[in-house]
Amino acid sequence: MRKITLQTPSMAGTIYIGNDAIAARLPSLTAGQKNFVLTDSNVYALYADWFKTYFPNTELFVLPAGETHKNFHSLYEILEKMTQAGLRRTSRLFAVGGGVVGDIGGLAAALYMRGISCVQIPTTLLAQVDSSVGGKTAVDLGGVKNVVGAFYQPCEVLIDPTFLATLPKREIKCGVGEIVKYAALNAEILRLLEERVDALSDLEFLTTLVEACVRHKARVVEADERESGERKSLNVGHTTGHAIELTSGLSHGESVLYGMLFETRMAIAAGVCECAYGERLIRLVQRALALTPQTEPDFSEIGKHAKKARSDKKNAEDGKIRMAVAKTEGEWAQFALPFDEYKTALLKAVKDGK
Repeated sequence: MRKITLQTPSMAGTIYIGNDAIAARLPSLTAGQKNFVLTDSNVYALYADWFKTYFPNTELFVLPAGETHKNFHSLYEILEKMTQAGLRRTSRLFAVGGGVVGDIGGLAAALYMRGISCVQIPTTLLAQVDSSVGGKTAVDLGGVKNVVGAFYQPCEVLIDPTFLATLPKREIKCGVGEIVKYAALNAEILRLLEERVDALSDLEFLTTLVEACVRHKARVVEADERESGERKSLNVGHTTGHAIELTSGLSHGESVLYGMLFETRMAIAAGVCECAYGERLIRLVQRALALTPQTEPDFSEIGKHAKKARSDKKNAEDGKIRMAVAKTEGEWAQFALPFDEYKTALLKAVKDGK
């Protein structure tokens, strides 16, 4: 079991990674206070006995699986159930699942009695390499992703790779999308992926990258907890990716891959991304996109994707679309275009891929 300490101005948290992380940490984390467990229907169907073993006689809320349930209605139901369970300020919430469960569970913990302790137990590759770490919590509203939320750090994150054995191939691909994002920012992760590009669906290989991704994110979050500077780098591919996710029905990780593909092409054309480096990233993204057969999103009406990007919370009041893009190995840059220029550049980037 490996241990990573994450020290931010709001809290000192700890991340444990390993097959023994849960068995080693849960007994002490569940002792001494009233607990509440949040999971989703997919995880519960697979691990009902696991919940009985580690959380006997504990209030359990099972959220229907899927991004569409990361909304105010679900948040209200969770908070209502927490109140009915008689939780106090000394209580602890355990979010067991993927990114949706982690996001809405963390927000529920932040809101209940102005904040109770939260433990994240990520069960998907995407959540293990990215979303469970760093304290971003949110729900979607009005067709905009994560527009209502809070920065609220978990006291611990328990990352157990054995959960990944039950993931379908498309969920593995979703996690690869975030790993490729880290490759765009971290020269060592990029080198490892390029050396094993034929192993992008090999779970044994991918689990070796979890710690590197988490350490990279922990370093960034410690430097910039509330995303005023360096933490914006973790949004590589996400402005256009979120727009595609909201208009196509693709998973978050798949959408981020498309976002990286198009934004890297735009950045190369604008001279923001070094051409040879950008082409390396594009080749890697294309290999990741090919991991599972899928119908390509409908890019015939590019305006609908651009319009969604316009509503992204990362944009400022000047009307420009703001993107975080890779610049060269280990470096990134902020890249902004007026909406009409963004729409034109996105259309060209899509056409270049045909």
